Amino acid sequence: MKMLVVDAFTDRPFAGNPAGVCLLERPADPAWMQRVAAEMRHSETAFVRPIEGPDADYELRWFTPVIEVALCGHATLAGAHALYGTGAVPADRPIRFQTLRSGVLTVTREADGGLVMDFPANPPAEVQPPDDLGEALRTTPFWTGRTAQNDLFVLVADEEAVRKLEPDNAILSGVEARGVIVTAKADPGQEHDFVSRFFGGGLLLGDGEDPVTGSAHCALGPYWGQELGKDVLTGFQASERGGTVGVTLRGDRVILTGRAVTVLEGEFTA
Repeated sequence: MKMLVVDAFTDRPFAGNPAGVCLLERPADPAWMQRVAAEMRHSETAFVRPIEGPDADYELRWFTPVIEVALCGHATLAGAHALYGTGAVPADRPIRFQTLRSGVLTVTREADGGLVMDFPANPPAEVQPPDDLGEALRTTPFWTGRTAQNDLFVLVADEEAVRKLEPDNAILSGVEARGVIVTAKADPGQEHDFVSRFFGGGLLLGDGEDPVTGSAHCALGPYWGQELGKDVLTGFQASERGGTVGVTLRGDRVILTGRAVTVLEGEFTA
């Protein structure tokens, strides 16, 4: 089986968000896929398998080193990049991914190499912040919401507050949520409209921060689209690696655009 490592939401190696991509030829045992993801140790590993059906061309599943997840943007981008890059799919043909819990996701390749993903919108609904949220983030939440995927959505003062955030991970990992999205409006004069960071608690290894989170932009896009009165936006995820995500709002769908770079390609033998 071919295995790749792809840096997603970036146009240069060693930036953006790395994902493993395993190109399967036949169905695989989910327990085996989980072990592969744990071995790869990326925040997500995508498993892609060709299928025959009226609505989709490939099955797509995502595993963190710990669990299988319902939706992952950067690993979807990485999976599509791998299929186009290896020649499995012609550059002018859309890829329709069948997923277990997020329906059919479609990815197309633009003439300049950018990849366009069609995802369901996931706007946050306002909630009372958990009592220990401010202590965990070491900053003041100005507005707090929760998405259907159980991500906490936290608005803070400004771009500097997002970039300088140093949360207490011990406390943050105890906050009841799949992950925590922290965001602010971009400073004047920036090419992006908003900034964000994503902390995944027990889902992620290391310091618990995800470099670039495509699925978070399914919440960020609708929120900032309403706040800024725009249907087309650019988000920058201000992690150490950093990454840029284009966002276009279309009703209950969010169109995410990004680039990707293959940094490793080989064969998985186990």
